Amino acid sequence: MSRMTHLSHWTTPADRMVRGGMGRCDITILQPPFVTATAHGLPANDPVQARELARSFGTVEEVLEEIGTRPAHPPLYLVERSDLDQIQAGAWGPVLGISDPALGDDGNDTPLLYEVGRLRERYPDARIVGRVEVDCGESHTEDIVWLPDGTMFHASGWPGMDPWEVTGDPHAVAAALGVTGDILAEIDVDLDAEPEEVEWSAFVGLALGEADPWPWTHLETSVLRVRHTESHTRRMEKLYFLGS
Repeated sequence: MSRMTHLSHWTTPADRMVRGGMGRCDITILQPPFVTATAHGLPANDPVQARELARSFGTVEEVLEEIGTRPAHPPLYLVERSDLDQIQAGAWGPVLGISDPALGDDGNDTPLLYEVGRLRERYPDARIVGRVEVDCGESHTEDIVWLPDGTMFHASGWPGMDPWEVTGDPHAVAAALGVTGDILAEIDVDLDAEPEEVEWSAFVGLALGEADPWPWTHLETSVLRVRHTESHTRRMEKLYFLGS
């Protein structure tokens, strides 16, 4: 056992009730060949590789315990502070995924953009998609897609409200993926609409296509108890607890 497992960066008691909730906080790494991967054809989760993904993830200081397994869908439900120490990680052949409440934010930072940037350095040939939605009284979302050739798009904000932080070009992403206007119409996405009016998670998810693991109950993930880094722990305390 690690000498550091007794340490904690939390100042909030483990049984304190969480404010709001996590709709989704996931990052998916789709490795080539892109056209052949489908969620129903993926191999079983490799727990060793899943743990390594979690161990090396930027929000995580240390993996403390392997709790067990659970389906990729639905996401872990947040009730009390101790739930924030749990993450899901999956390694299904060419598809890697991680779901972590530390990716949530209320608009003061862009943790998803930062972590996807780090992962791109490790997986330069992958398509990387991140989608985060957190209920803070109102929903705040952050979505990103980063393609191997460097084409990317990132949006962060409160749906239906200004202002929004937008980086990159969604039209360039659509062109690189071969996404037509008819496909965008099918998912009710208008790339020329105001950013707060677009469901960006549906758009960036097009980069995963049928390989998206997170809507499915047949794909198992590893559930891990972790100690997050001090900076991510502090941000979660401010986000998920009033008065912290």
